[in-house]
Amino acid sequence: ARARQGAARRRSSGRDGGKASGSGKGRGPKKPTVWHGSASSNKKLSKKEADKLDMSRDKPADEAAAAEEAMRRQYMPSAGETAAWDEEDDDIRILEEDDEDATDGAGKAGGWSLGSMFSNLTNGRPLTEEDLGGVMEGMKTALISKNVAIEIAEDLCAAVAQSLVGQRLSSFASVKGLVQPALEAAVVNVLTPSENADVLRQVHEARRTGRVFTMVFVGINGVGKSTSLAKVAYFLKSHGCKPLIAACDTFRSGAVEQLRTHARCLDVELFERGYARDPSSVAAAAKVHARENGYDVLLVDTAGRMQNNEPLMKALSKLISDNRPDLTLFVGEALVGNDGIDQLMMFNESLADNSPPGTHHEVDGIMLTKFDTIDDKVGAALSMSYKTGKPILFVGTGQKYTHLKHLSVPAVINSLFS
Repeated sequence: ARARQGAARRRSSGRDGGKASGSGKGRGPKKPTVWHGSASSNKKLSKKEADKLDMSRDKPADEAAAAEEAMRRQYMPSAGETAAWDEEDDDIRILEEDDEDATDGAGKAGGWSLGSMFSNLTNGRPLTEEDLGGVMEGMKTALISKNVAIEIAEDLCAAVAQSLVGQRLSSFASVKGLVQPALEAAVVNVLTPSENADVLRQVHEARRTGRVFTMVFVGINGVGKSTSLAKVAYFLKSHGCKPLIAACDTFRSGAVEQLRTHARCLDVELFERGYARDPSSVAAAAKVHARENGYDVLLVDTAGRMQNNEPLMKALSKLISDNRPDLTLFVGEALVGNDGIDQLMMFNESLADNSPPGTHHEVDGIMLTKFDTIDDKVGAALSMSYKTGKPILFVGTGQKYTHLKHLSVPAVINSLFS
């Protein structure tokens, strides 16, 4: 009887497909291995699992090459393309001959024509402040309509009026010959408040004395500092300089890799020490490397930060204090208009307030991105330079490395009075 019961149990175990009992007996046949990607597997691989199974030794290099190729297509100029900085400036077109007949004052800027307003004063008598009052009021209205701050519009008009008092306007040609230079000089005085507005000249002067010219790029998050730095590197290299890029954004994930790809596209060396490092120490080491290896300009990339982030602003002030750059360049978007003025002034104030004891650091110059898309907001750029006393050294006019230029005074005047 016991034998028959044992046989029955064995038959039952076989019919159950080899299910294991709690004692571990009767495990049944071994299950076949299911390979990932086979017809019998419907489980989707995770990225980690896929990377583990990928035995390609060149995978990281392939990804880097693909990223570099994509950036080359996006940023490198086309064959034979003229760089924006080599394009000729526009002529000032606000005083045209066809304005001479428009004596009713209707026309271009703010509903009137600057040329026609001045043509009413072509009587050959010396101009007085009273003669110029109506014209200057119309000019101020036109400037304010283009986002120029009121006090700046008043100062510009006062400067133009002062240069014209006592002058004689005998014809429309004399209007153009006197008014246009006066207006141009007033705008230049606002846009270039200091003598150190020519970066290329400063780099060459430093090179003659055997010194590495150092530029630090600063600003808030997401304004395009790294790409702007790459454009400046291309500009300097195109003018015979030997730039070195320092990756001192050791905080944002992917920042070093982005700069590395830019450097490969530009055929410029990148000095890097990875992440979680003291940015000031990285910049200091980069300066030593630049000096010992014959570089004449060092471009330092920094992490974006808001002006109210005290720890990050102190870290930036420390970097500037320790390394004493020749130029601290604030990168901002031209699109933000008058909001950008407050942003820059607060950033500059925070940089000064967080300077180490016994030091005082401020922004030295301004670089505006997306300047080709601002249309009538050009007045905000004028206000930004006026209120801070800092020159606008570069403007970005597109995506490519060659889409960089100095701010054209004729273009600004044409935009203000068009």
